[in-house]
Amino acid sequence: MLIESTSAAGATGGAASQNSLTKLSSDYKAFLKLLTAQISNQDPLEPMDSTTFVTQLAQLSQVEQSVATNTNLETLSAQISNIGSLAGLALIGRTVVAPSEAIALGTDGATVPYRLGADADAVTLTIRDAAGDIVRVLKELPGTGGEMQRAVWDGRDMDGTPLPEGTYTVALEALDPEGKAINTQTYTRSLVQQMSFEGGLASLHLANGDTVLAGMVEMIE
Repeated sequence: MLIESTSAAGATGGAASQNSLTKLSSDYKAFLKLLTAQISNQDPLEPMDSTTFVTQLAQLSQVEQSVATNTNLETLSAQISNIGSLAGLALIGRTVVAPSEAIALGTDGATVPYRLGADADAVTLTIRDAAGDIVRVLKELPGTGGEMQRAVWDGRDMDGTPLPEGTYTVALEALDPEGKAINTQTYTRSLVQQMSFEGGLASLHLANGDTVLAGMVEMIE
């Protein structure tokens, strides 16, 4: 079990906000000092327009509030990221179904979940080995659109010879009655071995060698 995390981006953003707030605070104090000096030294017979000072002060206060709000949002974002990390952590050691073109062939074959964008007249799954060579083509697969379907591969090549266990890639083609292509999505069913947390997103590292976002998981088994 391995968990990796990267917080450099968050730290950079937080430091930037803190620097902005510090500079703004310095400018705010300088403005008040200048305002006090101008009021103290104004000509009593020709008093300065106080409305201008009030307007400037209000504008500076609004900027100060904006920077403070940004800091609070960054803190909230970090907290949400931590929640996402915990959710991903709970998936380690579990078998998940997520979008992917990689499948793991075991001793009992492999199952390839898929979904079609619409009903199809012909559905074909092409399986390739690590070298990119076609080892098997499965035809006449279920063509009902919108629902999660499953193609079952017995782990044998086109000559019926058992293939070694390992990672293979798949490509799904679906055609409507007029021969036009339909949108497809294949999924992998694999064990979650590790998790990394980068850029506010939890990524799951699967036993089949693939990496998917935790938020893309369709099912947990």
